[in-house]
Amino acid sequence: MKVIVDTCIWSLALRRQSSKLHSMTIELQKLIEESRVQMIGPIRQELLSGIVSTKQCKELSEHLLAFEDLSIKTEDYILAAEYFNRCRSKGVQGSFTDFLICSLATQHQLSIFTNDKAFISYSKWLPIQLF
Repeated sequence: MKVIVDTCIWSLALRRQSSKLHSMTIELQKLIEESRVQMIGPIRQELLSGIVSTKQCKELSEHLLAFEDLSIKTEDYILAAEYFNRCRSKGVQGSFTDFLICSLATQHQLSIFTNDKAFISYSKWLPIQLF
């Protein structure tokens, strides 16, 4: 099964030198070696946003080209909005990107690799599988 790797996991692995031996970084490395990582455009954008150095941004962008983006369709955005509304009605708040991740994971039978605790709350109301 392929896995959507959330921005926080990529960030842990790519931007923080002190965490190269972190268990989540090691798990990401395994997923990459097994060709199980599924990239989506919004996560790619989040990863590249805020990098001050043009050189670093270009290098990271080139490295990330190894991961093809999953196509996002109108239905995916509609389902993301439904998920947003469902969770909000239960008192659970989240970002538009988080609910798009949930939508894509559901639509394409993907699990979500994250350390963002908000996804635990989403999983109470949405049919998502956390990695």
